[in-house]
Amino acid sequence: MPLQVLVLVHLITIITSLAFTPQEAGASITRPGCPEKCGNITIPYPFGMGRGCYLNRHFEITCNMSSNPPHPLFLQKLQVLQISEDYLRINDIAHPSCFDKKSGKSDSSNVAFIKTHHFSYSHTQNNFIVIGCDIFAYITEQNSTTYASGCASLCPNSSITAGFSSFTCSGVGCCRTNFHKDITWFYLRIRSINMITPAWTSVPCGLAFIAERNFSMYKNFNISNKIDKNLYFVPAVLEWSVGKVSCPEAVRRKDYACGQNTHCINSTKGQGYKCRCFKGYQGNPYLANGCKGTAHVSSPSQLFIFIFLQVPKGQILPDINECNDPDKKICHKKALCTNIQGSYLCACPAGYHGDGKKDGTGCIPGKHTHVLAMVFSLGVGITIVPLILLATGLRLYQGHQEREKNEIKRKFFKKNGGLLLQQQISSSKDSAQKTKLYLIEELEKATDGFNSSRIIGKGGLGTVYKGMLSDGSIVAIKKSNTVDGKQLDQFVNEVFILSQINHRHIVKLLGCCLEAEVPLLVYECVSNGTLSHHLHDKGHVSTLSWKNRLRIAREIASALAYLHSYASIAICHRDIKSSNILLDENLRAVVSDFGLSRSIPLDKTHLTALVQGTFGYLDPDYFHSGQFTDKSDVYAFGVVLAELLTGERAISLDRFEEGLAFHFRSAMKQNRLFEILDNQVVNEGQKEEIVAVAKLTKRCLKLNGKKRPTMRQVEIDLEQLGRSQERFSSQQTRIEELSLHQQTCQDYCSVCERSHSHTFGPAVEEIVQDDQPFLS
Repeated sequence: MPLQVLVLVHLITIITSLAFTPQEAGASITRPGCPEKCGNITIPYPFGMGRGCYLNRHFEITCNMSSNPPHPLFLQKLQVLQISEDYLRINDIAHPSCFDKKSGKSDSSNVAFIKTHHFSYSHTQNNFIVIGCDIFAYITEQNSTTYASGCASLCPNSSITAGFSSFTCSGVGCCRTNFHKDITWFYLRIRSINMITPAWTSVPCGLAFIAERNFSMYKNFNISNKIDKNLYFVPAVLEWSVGKVSCPEAVRRKDYACGQNTHCINSTKGQGYKCRCFKGYQGNPYLANGCKGTAHVSSPSQLFIFIFLQVPKGQILPDINECNDPDKKICHKKALCTNIQGSYLCACPAGYHGDGKKDGTGCIPGKHTHVLAMVFSLGVGITIVPLILLATGLRLYQGHQEREKNEIKRKFFKKNGGLLLQQQISSSKDSAQKTKLYLIEELEKATDGFNSSRIIGKGGLGTVYKGMLSDGSIVAIKKSNTVDGKQLDQFVNEVFILSQINHRHIVKLLGCCLEAEVPLLVYECVSNGTLSHHLHDKGHVSTLSWKNRLRIAREIASALAYLHSYASIAICHRDIKSSNILLDENLRAVVSDFGLSRSIPLDKTHLTALVQGTFGYLDPDYFHSGQFTDKSDVYAFGVVLAELLTGERAISLDRFEEGLAFHFRSAMKQNRLFEILDNQVVNEGQKEEIVAVAKLTKRCLKLNGKKRPTMRQVEIDLEQLGRSQERFSSQQTRIEELSLHQQTCQDYCSVCERSHSHTFGPAVEEIVQDDQPFLS
């Protein structure tokens, strides 16, 4: 029998009876001749120690041999704790900021620890943490007025350690919060928020920093009651990438960093890319030959699945040839070794039978009987068995994938608060509006796979995408940033609150999706940007006339009055600001973002909670007491009114020490109102109307919350102003019509006078006589 036939017969026999054993080759993680470790820390390429061992100077690691054990240094000063394929864990520097007792100002300076685009603070792996007494700290992105994160820390007993545990910061002595995207360069500032009984006279220093999410105060800091001016070190997580361009451009460049058997993925922080080994390969994808074949096939069906499903189209997978083993440790010395992808075959020559393996039956002399019958049977098997195995493998694989997919969906539904949401809605005494549950596939299709080009807004809790559903309706889909317990509660709360609200100036919730890794909310799409965009963004020609501004103020007041007084469950919004007010194509105002909203118990006048919200809009009473009331919403609305009047932002880097609220109150007190008003307001508004709105704004911004009006009183005052504006407009129209009418009469009379000095005949005289009563 020809040797080729025997090999083929043996192949079919092995497919139907044996499992393949993987053969993996060890792979280096560094360039040849470069050290792999500093102390007990592994340093994989593109990082490296020594000339020629790293990709470029940004990835250079210096090994500090003076410490015991030695530890690696990043950027010459930051200790490296761990390097993985996505993240770099470092011991970061936290600078304390101290207040001057005479001026009351902080000595905090601009902070920019990471000075290269290759690295950024991961928003999914870190928190922003503040330690100190009666202070507010926040960070802004470089060359931007966008506030990335911030929180307030209070000390009722002037003690830093009075309120924080080893795992959480409750807002007493310490607070922690998230930030909504990765940050490379940022400004950090700390300011006092209690000028009445300033705690900084006894606790003058505060500390603000970015640290990993499981950061423990007691484990990392030895703080008894005060922070001194020494440097502190905190563990932080950086996301890293290579290059400055995206994958489509990178693969065409000579400095493309990915090796063989790899694919490129774009960095999540918007610049640069990362390298990954193909499926079935392991190793360092940044080395030229770093990814080695590791395909493991343990059954015949898996062999066909591997061949037909896992091999990239057009990609020839390189493999280690086990048959090149010079010691012949694999096959029997008489057997013929044939290399295949991920494994090998041993076939006995003519005149021998057996499995051909050295550790098996080997090759036994002698022929089998009924060879022709066996060859015929196996020939049939060559045709039929692979087809059966392929069909069975595909069916099993698809069924397994579907079961896994459904199981993942069930886990996400439970993790994303599906059970908690059902419990909240079912326990409500009022009939909640049915919330539609969308399939994740439907929302992925609506947003083109959550394409970045579909993003229409970003906030502290999530990103908003514009999408089109299968029925053609346009919607806004809010995708949460993270899925930690704190934000999960806020997500479930937003769904529960909005499911019970029906008001034309409050954003309408259409449904949600809990099957994704992060929760998704589906709203009506309000597509004309935010009030903040129309008032503040550079290069935007404002379409907000004085009449429109006054109407928008009435619509916001109407929505808040409804929440406070008329909703089935009284609600505090807790985050009213111009960027949370959406405008439609007719400039109709719609209040959005209810992630921090809370219902107001019937037997309580206030709500005690951790200080949350947006700096510049936060009620000073709330800062001092930690108790949020409906009057705190009134204060935030007062800041929005001040923005409508002045066109200025609530907080400005140019006016850091005082917010818009303080600036507005000072101008009113010094009778300088018209010096700070927006030109459009001054040119279009009546003085009496402007003064009335300014006085209402001043009442809303009173430091004592009890002296502020309710939102219902504010709504009534603005409605009266609106009616006055309509009456004035109507009077102006009548005056203009009368003036036009009078001018027409005068022109007609002049024609009549000329008719007496010329010969027009009796017809004209008759007309003049008939019109005398009209002219009189």
